[in-house]
Amino acid sequence: MKEKLEKTLDFIKSKITDVPKVGLILGSGLGFLADNIENKIEIKYEEIPYFPNSTAPGHEGKLIFGKLSGKNVVALKGRFHLYEGWSPEVIKFVIYTLKMLGVERLLITNAAGAINKTFNPGDIVLVKDVINFQFRNPLRGPNEEKFGPRFPDMSKIFDEHWAKKVKKFFPDIKEGVYLAVLGPSYETPAEIKAFRKFGADLVGMSTVPEIIAARHCGINCLVLSCATNMAAGILEKPLSHVEVLEIANKVKSGFSKIVLKSLEVL
Repeated sequence: MKEKLEKTLDFIKSKITDVPKVGLILGSGLGFLADNIENKIEIKYEEIPYFPNSTAPGHEGKLIFGKLSGKNVVALKGRFHLYEGWSPEVIKFVIYTLKMLGVERLLITNAAGAINKTFNPGDIVLVKDVINFQFRNPLRGPNEEKFGPRFPDMSKIFDEHWAKKVKKFFPDIKEGVYLAVLGPSYETPAEIKAFRKFGADLVGMSTVPEIIAARHCGINCLVLSCATNMAAGILEKPLSHVEVLEIANKVKSGFSKIVLKSLEVL
């Protein structure tokens, strides 16, 4: 990994001028959040040595460097999912790359199904904890001592001070627990009932491996979920990725406002 990271970093650094302090991972249909980045430098994933390529619908596959809310940022316009066939270690590689580039904080967004019946499609939810039902961990294998300990503490995985600042400006923002499944098939109604009993408010197919890797290497995280649909069995209609993208598109203004303010308060 060391040699691959060095070649990846050398390539990226040869293309950029400023050190990014904040990373953004943009979920399904949420690539519009990169539209406000100023002085953009875009690098396609496929051009970067040893970097994976995003194949999921709604994920373009670019690193975008520039300024957003006065901060030097790098946005991942397209993420990497285990259901695409990537190993958790690949996601760890991406997060470690961000760390080595200079990223200190990571704002993660995702599109999720709402398990909590008080949520509505289009709600923006501040994630307060996660449940790993992917049953895979990016830290499996030899520990990278350079980045973090063998057994990282996961009792406080989010930046509480950052979250408090966001809630100060958006006191009515909903909060919830995000449960990650492997996918790519949507969950069954019976699974959703079980997940609700476990304490989950949202369900999706991403985010958790990124959080674990970020926690390991000391990047502070904040996660914002867009509840793009009600989970299986709550409404009498089939689930569709088209609906996910449609709802994500409808919340552009509100979601952008929260993201921009979340960066501004840092």
